Amino acid sequence: MRIGAHVDPASPLEEAAARGAEAVQFFLTDPQGYKTPKPREDAAALRESEVDVYIHAPYIVNVASPNNRIRIPSRKLLVAHAKAAAELGAKGLIVHGGHVGQGTDIAAGFDNWRKAFEYAESDGGLPLPILIENTAGGDNACARRFDDLARLWEAVGSFGAGFCLDTCHAFAGGEDLVGVVDRVKAITGRIDLIHANDSKGGFDSGQDRHDNLGNGKIDPELIVAAIRAAGAPAVVETPGGAEGQTADITLLRERTGR
Repeated sequence: MRIGAHVDPASPLEEAAARGAEAVQFFLTDPQGYKTPKPREDAAALRESEVDVYIHAPYIVNVASPNNRIRIPSRKLLVAHAKAAAELGAKGLIVHGGHVGQGTDIAAGFDNWRKAFEYAESDGGLPLPILIENTAGGDNACARRFDDLARLWEAVGSFGAGFCLDTCHAFAGGEDLVGVVDRVKAITGRIDLIHANDSKGGFDSGQDRHDNLGNGKIDPELIVAAIRAAGAPAVVETPGGAEGQTADITLLRERTGR
């Protein structure tokens, strides 16, 4: 049960040391762009470090989209980031569950997710786990409501997809955090990573706005309970830089007995 933080990609190991983090998560490119990752000079250091590495795919990736100009580049980018992440020894590549357009049957999104994994297999396969993350907003989202998550997992579970539980997203997305781990595992069979975030927005607000633990609308004990129940690594994606994230990591360690 290692605990870490989402950090600036320039010097992730230095950022980890500044927070006393056992894990780091970062982007390889602009999260709002379609650029292919370039080799990193610190690749060997990241591979050899005792700090666990997680890579977050760009936010712009939406393999569920019915729009060819979004879906096809997203598939290619997902595979490119997976290969680049594997070169760093990453434990997984986190990608948001995506959404379909207004007026589109959400079933198309689940089918497009299946096709994304089939595309990856046709390109030589994925070299590390793809961790699909639940999202906070949108009635046309593939991984906001857990009943939709169940339909998504029917499409992708057989490909070995992993799951990243974001506590802010679940709360803001309208899912009760009491017993959330059991409900997720009943669907996915696994939780590979927890994004341990408080929420500035209220329950079922649909607002993806993270806050430091204890500062937002979520009882920190619910986040701690989720980490304990999952037994999975946790990463805080909270504001405040090294100071704010160090406080969040310290809180989690103290309350989980880590």
